[in-house]
Amino acid sequence: MKTIGLLGGMSWESTAEYYRLLNEFTRDRLGGLHSARCVVYSVDFAEVERLQAEGRWTEAGELLAAAAGALEAAGADLVLLCTNTMHKVADRVQAGIGVPLLHLADATADAVKAAGIGRVGLLGTAFTMEQDFYRGRLASAGLDVRVPDAGGRALVHRVIYEELCRGVVREESRAAYRAVIEALAADGAEGVVLGCTEIELLIGAADSPVPVFPTARIHAEAAVTAALATHG
Repeated sequence: MKTIGLLGGMSWESTAEYYRLLNEFTRDRLGGLHSARCVVYSVDFAEVERLQAEGRWTEAGELLAAAAGALEAAGADLVLLCTNTMHKVADRVQAGIGVPLLHLADATADAVKAAGIGRVGLLGTAFTMEQDFYRGRLASAGLDVRVPDAGGRALVHRVIYEELCRGVVREESRAAYRAVIEALAADGAEGVVLGCTEIELLIGAADSPVPVFPTARIHAEAAVTAALATHG
């Protein structure tokens, strides 16, 4: 099995889920006492969040590229950027390493299309919902992407940073997210991409009238598939 490099800490709450999922998928595929070969580099999210808020994306890209380089030096054969939002700097991260970066949006688009769905709602941080780096990547794969209205986007973003990234899961927020998802479905969304890895701490299939696509789970499963593939 190839070694998977996890570039995480954004937030550590979802990175812990990545670690669990990688090991569960590996055990399910290989059986017995098998677990994933992986190395983890966990950044200080407060530093990254400050760069996000100040629009200092070039610096954020340099920081994450250096971290990815450390993963490669530690033996990673492929790298996962364990956050949807920071895929805004995915090209810079990939440019800084000589091993593949498994792009989260690509894995998600593959999963949506495999389910026979062409129009999806997207939940995530304001950066992910409003900017083109992620929506455009899904659209380039042939998907019609819908996002919540301005009030819905503000709500989804606030809950991510003020609650989920701090490990806080509130029933009131779950109900509010359900209302946002129902509005997306009413707007024609045939499925909903949970485009922030922390959202999976709050929302599951039972919370949506249409299929949900949990990006951390999709990313982790794609990574195990890649890690178990025959070299060459």
